[in-house]
Amino acid sequence: MNKLLAVIQLITSALVSIMALATLINLIFISTRPETISVVNTLVGQGVLIIILLVLATVLFKKGLAGLKQDKLAESPDTAA
Repeated sequence: MNKLLAVIQLITSALVSIMALATLINLIFISTRPETISVVNTLVGQGVLIIILLVLATVLFKKGLAGLKQDKLAESPDTAA
């Protein structure tokens, strides 16, 4: 069960990273518009969103790797002795 959770966390980490990349591309497209207050608000908001998504992806990735490593250690015959 822990291995399944770790794999789900790694897949979710990849999906969140893709969402951050898509948001960055959208941010680039929005920055080409004439500068108004709504464009500036969008730039700031999406900048914060990208940072949050990258932090979430990093946490999920580290937890997923730790879960996989823990299962590998539990399955190895060296630890049973």
